[in-house]
Amino acid sequence: MKNNFAGPPIMKGEAETAIKKMKYGKATGPDNISVELIEALGDFGIGKVTHLLNEIYDTGQIPTDLSKSIFIALPKKPGATESESHRTISLMSHITKILLKIIMLRIRNKIKPEIAEEQCGFVEDKGTSNAIYILRTLIERALEAQKDV
Repeated sequence: MKNNFAGPPIMKGEAETAIKKMKYGKATGPDNISVELIEALGDFGIGKVTHLLNEIYDTGQIPTDLSKSIFIALPKKPGATESESHRTISLMSHITKILLKIIMLRIRNKIKPEIAEEQCGFVEDKGTSNAIYILRTLIERALEAQKDV
């Protein structure tokens, strides 16, 4: 396979890693292909998925079947009838999810050095609750030392 302008081809190991990071038991998208099915096909299945992902990655064209989603309105509370009382979920192809996970992992590795140490939201293992905890600790220490915050 050729290198495209965006980066090197997707490696089989990247597909395997992405598949291992997927959650099992999730509803499938319109193609009805689950991550469990792909994994059950072993090397053959991962090879086919890797080939398909590289076709998408090289051409930038996502097959129509993989770009479709099923939208489902779930009631927030039992017996909800108003649309405001529902939340919408989207069921997409697991193959599409694998591609997105590979791209996300590639991007994460590139931008990690650019992210400030103080960044707490949208960073793995550093949620906003970490920032709130740190802020509360600093305020408590300042109050104990009778210093202005």
